[in-house]
Amino acid sequence: MTKAPPEIGRSRTTRPISNKVQCVKHHQRTLSPLPFFSFKVLPIYILATCVIFFALLHIQYSFQSPPSASPSPSWSLTYQWQRIINTTAVSSSTDCTDDLKSMSDKLRYSVTFLPLKDLRYTQTAIQGHTWFMSSMYDTHEEGEVQYQQFPSAASRGMLLCLKGRDKHDGSWNSYALAWPETLPFNATLMKDLTFVSYNHYNYDNIWHGLSAMVPFVAWHKKNGCETPARWVLYHWGELRLKMGQWLTTLMEATYDGPPYVEVFEGIGDDKPVCFEKAVVMRHNEGGMSRDRRMEAYDLMRCKARVYCNASLKGRGAEVNDQGVPVIGMTMFMRTGPRSFRNETAVIRIFERECAKVDGCRLIVGYSNNLSFCEQVKLMSLTDILVSPHGAQLTNMFLMDRNSSVMEFFPKGWLKLAGVGQYVFHWIASWSGMRHEGAWRDPDGEKCPYPEDDRRCMNIFKSGKIGYNETYFSVWARNVLNEVKARKLEEASKNSNASSTSSSCSCG
Repeated sequence: MTKAPPEIGRSRTTRPISNKVQCVKHHQRTLSPLPFFSFKVLPIYILATCVIFFALLHIQYSFQSPPSASPSPSWSLTYQWQRIINTTAVSSSTDCTDDLKSMSDKLRYSVTFLPLKDLRYTQTAIQGHTWFMSSMYDTHEEGEVQYQQFPSAASRGMLLCLKGRDKHDGSWNSYALAWPETLPFNATLMKDLTFVSYNHYNYDNIWHGLSAMVPFVAWHKKNGCETPARWVLYHWGELRLKMGQWLTTLMEATYDGPPYVEVFEGIGDDKPVCFEKAVVMRHNEGGMSRDRRMEAYDLMRCKARVYCNASLKGRGAEVNDQGVPVIGMTMFMRTGPRSFRNETAVIRIFERECAKVDGCRLIVGYSNNLSFCEQVKLMSLTDILVSPHGAQLTNMFLMDRNSSVMEFFPKGWLKLAGVGQYVFHWIASWSGMRHEGAWRDPDGEKCPYPEDDRRCMNIFKSGKIGYNETYFSVWARNVLNEVKARKLEEASKNSNASSTSSSCSCG
């Protein structure tokens, strides 16, 4: 039955060719001018034409109509051929699916997790924080924040995955990259934007916490105010479950909602978590230009004042009943380590100098008993901040731009404290303030070792601060006169150059 069509095919192709050959031979023999019209050959041609025509109609019909319940031999061949084609396609599709699944499984198994804290770089961790996600490189444009983003062109479209919840040893926590289609087995995918923060210090101290948050604010500002759905906090690769209250409130004000710190509740320590979109910061403010830093601080200042219902007009707009610009001098005091040994005497010196200047108003506050919003409102009233070295000085960025800072140190810090003693000089510059210098107490507790011995810093670090009445009086007088002259100049120009930004736009 299956040989019928080939036989029909042969009769359609060989018969005319044979006739043609015969006609050519007859022509050669007879030299007849009309050999094809001989009465003997003509019936054969007519029969062949009919056969060909019938075969063509049959082929056309076979592709347009389904086979009958009892297919003819030709129908059977067509139907079986179609079944072969379909079966081959299904088989190929099944094989391809099996191959893809096998490859996908191999990719899932090949996801390699590395320690978040790379112990090879312990000695150089402060210089670049290279021990956190050490195999990764940052994206860094000139003057911009250094960061990593997943997925991105730099990650070749792969997502960031984390595993481990250890709070004591970061080398037990790990990270990996994976394709979105082939995440590790048992992985949980977290939707929306995640901020992953590495901090070499901690999130309770307001200075150390703020320095870790500034690059996120700069990224937020540059990227159309995109807000994170969650934060993942690390310190030396160890998971941290919260920020300090001051920092939490500042981030709530900046991002128009309380920050959610991810604790991975309900997810096993050995189960990986991958993020639909993640931005990682591990260099704090490193690499940012002064302009970018100032923009970030401007945004946080403005947002904090709005959040706390403090004035956005700025100190340059305030005058007293006589039309003289008001100068707010705030003594922001500490209790315990690095407090003034005789704070009553120190307050009296600054009260006396303030009283000599028209429009000067002195406020004394203590950082340990003020809420976040109370500190914001106090700084919004401050043109000159007088305070010992300490985390409370971080609040200086909440003052208007061009405000002044006077800083005080205990004995021994200049020789032994290292670069950390200059952090508030830096933040003054980065946030648009004027650091008016520092006074360093030459007297203090005795150290049993030579005073340049590093062990003495353990004694000097928390020392009390004395005072020098003559030095303090002259210093306060000079700063007050400078601020008064600056404010009068601004008032004469009818400007508000020292005020905060007029809006909180981050776009």
